[in-house]
Amino acid sequence: MTSTNFYSRNWLQSLATNETFLYVVKRGLQALLTLLLASALCFAIIKLAPGDYLDVLKQNPKVSPERIDELKRQFGLDKPAIVQYWLWLVQVVTRGNFGTSFVYFRPVADLLWERIPNTLLLAIASIIITWGIAIPMGIIGAVNQNRLVDRTLRVISYIGQGFPSLITALLLLIVAQYTSPLFPVGGMTSINHEDLSPLGKFLDVGWHMILPTIALSITSFAGLQRITRGELLDVLRQDYIQTARAKGLPENRVIYVHALRNAVNPLVTLLGFEFAGLLSGAFIAEQFFNWPGLGRLILQAVTAQDLYLVMASLMLGAVMLIVGNLLADLLLKAVDPRIRLEDLK
Repeated sequence: MTSTNFYSRNWLQSLATNETFLYVVKRGLQALLTLLLASALCFAIIKLAPGDYLDVLKQNPKVSPERIDELKRQFGLDKPAIVQYWLWLVQVVTRGNFGTSFVYFRPVADLLWERIPNTLLLAIASIIITWGIAIPMGIIGAVNQNRLVDRTLRVISYIGQGFPSLITALLLLIVAQYTSPLFPVGGMTSINHEDLSPLGKFLDVGWHMILPTIALSITSFAGLQRITRGELLDVLRQDYIQTARAKGLPENRVIYVHALRNAVNPLVTLLGFEFAGLLSGAFIAEQFFNWPGLGRLILQAVTAQDLYLVMASLMLGAVMLIVGNLLADLLLKAVDPRIRLEDLK
């Protein structure tokens, strides 16, 4: 046996016994079954809804019955629902083809790939801002419990949670109206975007992101701040924290090394759900601020009963939920090696 084969064999053996690898494989197999059941349920719900995309065309006197029949055959709507689902599933599994959009007459996968970067850009910016502000404010509130600064931060948190994304977006639109042209509210680029330098293009997109990012961040920021404060307060009451203080350790070390490390676990789990909620959270902001992302595309698809585009969007949401939960588990293992992945449910 050559040394290369020996090392390859050892590498495969170590991989096969690696806890993280086995856990990811197990979750991947579970995900396939989950996606299969979710796709069947989603397809059934869509088909149970009254009417379809062609019902709108039937009301248009300019569209002949022959054209309606042609479109039925083209999109497979002339077949029984179970056959439609089976043909769609086979296409997805064998070719990665999610069908053709009824409205855009383009492959659904192409439409989604065009919009995914825009939505991810907006949502990830929102998460960075939310966590960058909420975590420090939660820590400050916990360290200064019941003092003026803590009470002030709690009031801010309550106000933030009292404004859902819908109300926040409306208020920001009013602000944009009165401060125009300080904040743009249409699209993600200016008319002269293509004529700008690379730095100018970057700043132009960032300028257009200000209001939708704030709309996405306010409610999440308020909730995360309260969770951080509560978790850190709970840890600061533990006996080992009192022991660390009794040993004369600096207060900053007690808080940021000992306490925060143990308070961060629930926040890591929450981060996974934040990732899973990227798609749904962007709906309102994208619609109000005319942001060309997945949210607007899916809303238009649902309104037009664009079957295959809706199906692909729902599957994308399910994938993001699964990936978000998996990332949360892996991050939890990374920040706290004492946790066994097989014990996570």
